[in-house]
Amino acid sequence: MKYGDFKKLTSIKTPASFRAHLGSLGLDMPCDETIDVGAASPLAAPLQIDCMHIGNRIVAQPMEGWDCSNDGAPTEATFRRWAKFGQSGAKLIFGGEAAAVRPDGRANPWQLVISDANKGSIADLRETARKAHIDAVGNDDGWVTGLQLTHSGRFCKPHDNTKFEPFILYRHPILDSKFGTAESHPVMDDSAISRLIEDYVSAARLAQDIGFDFVDLKHCHGYLGHEFLSAKTRPGPYGGSLQNRTRFLREMVSGIRATCPGLKIAVRVSALDLIAFKPDPAMAGEMGPAPGVPVDYPADAPYNYGFGTDPNDPTVFDMTELFALFDIFAGLDIKLVNITLGSPYYNPHIVRPAAYPPSDGYASPEDPLVGVMRHLDVVRRIKQARPEFFLVGSGYSYLQEYLPYVAQAVLRKGWTDFVGLGRMMLSYPEILMDSMNGQDPQRKKFCRTFSDCTTAPRNGIVSGCYPLDPYYKESEQFGKLATAKKTSG
Repeated sequence: MKYGDFKKLTSIKTPASFRAHLGSLGLDMPCDETIDVGAASPLAAPLQIDCMHIGNRIVAQPMEGWDCSNDGAPTEATFRRWAKFGQSGAKLIFGGEAAAVRPDGRANPWQLVISDANKGSIADLRETARKAHIDAVGNDDGWVTGLQLTHSGRFCKPHDNTKFEPFILYRHPILDSKFGTAESHPVMDDSAISRLIEDYVSAARLAQDIGFDFVDLKHCHGYLGHEFLSAKTRPGPYGGSLQNRTRFLREMVSGIRATCPGLKIAVRVSALDLIAFKPDPAMAGEMGPAPGVPVDYPADAPYNYGFGTDPNDPTVFDMTELFALFDIFAGLDIKLVNITLGSPYYNPHIVRPAAYPPSDGYASPEDPLVGVMRHLDVVRRIKQARPEFFLVGSGYSYLQEYLPYVAQAVLRKGWTDFVGLGRMMLSYPEILMDSMNGQDPQRKKFCRTFSDCTTAPRNGIVSGCYPLDPYYKESEQFGKLATAKKTSG
């Protein structure tokens, strides 16, 4: 399958036709026929989580622009992205930006770093989003903001975008080889983990001082928090059993609660994962990128390197440990959980269904609607099993014209509590607010998942919506991106 082999959503003209297409794929994805307007919209319903009153069900997902300064401070492009978060009308800013808790934990040399030196400029970021939100909807009632705290672990590139400087929790037979992080990079020792926990606590204190309502302790997409969840082969107190693998989280929560009374804690977690994928070598040389296939792994060997991965078949999900993790969340009084899947580093079609892959990637091995449905179904199953949690769903941007119809339907059915938008925030942040207000959609602003926002940073170029946003389309970076795509393509 090449990326042109599945039906493009632009060729589907009505919600009824979209539902028929879903049926042809065997997907039970809900999609309303019409859009409810104003207070009647499920998107408009407020929600109370302890002392946090959240004014609607729209969420701005945490994003990285690869556009901060070398010392981790926001730049004009960073402020512009946060203004889009406010412009969207979303009442819940879930993390805003992936902020490294110390400079050597950055995934790229231009990632935001939360520090005493950057405290004022990060406060200005939050204020920029707030003012844009007021301009968009008239008030900041029920507007709740969090900051995502992160360390990139295995995927650290703090000084040079071409060179990993990783922090690794255990030897991984596939990822060590794939990313060149084998024996030359030692496994973190327990004392280094303890020091890192102190850095998270310090970062949380700064976030509270700035005015954020909560911090998101990132446990997704292959970064360090996520790698802790899969550290089954690591010896000692931070590996092996799930209780040990969540010790990092539990010690962070304990430190933050002791140091930052009143600050709420949330988690964005990759609920399920699969083995790494690669372009199908059998289709190399054919026109267009080859579809993805799982990397080779011995069929008779248990796969003990994934969280939410079936150890007997790493191409299959397993939710057993996920529900056990939610028991741990409950014991930590963490009620707000943002659900995502997989990692953009080694199985990107799982985390962000797209029509077109990044230039160094592989074509989707499935219709992207199957990937969207996977996101919706995982959140649905968690919500059914653990209704006391407040869940943010992901993976919606590929739906394009039908995003408002599906978002409204899943909320109405109680599949999720919030609809989170990532890539669509870059091109059309107001999409759900427009639908709630009964406005015709601005079709020229729909994210068509061309993946330029991913291809750019993979080539050391600022991330942004190059096809649709004049700010990027008319920039010097646009020419660099075009050259990079031509060279790799």
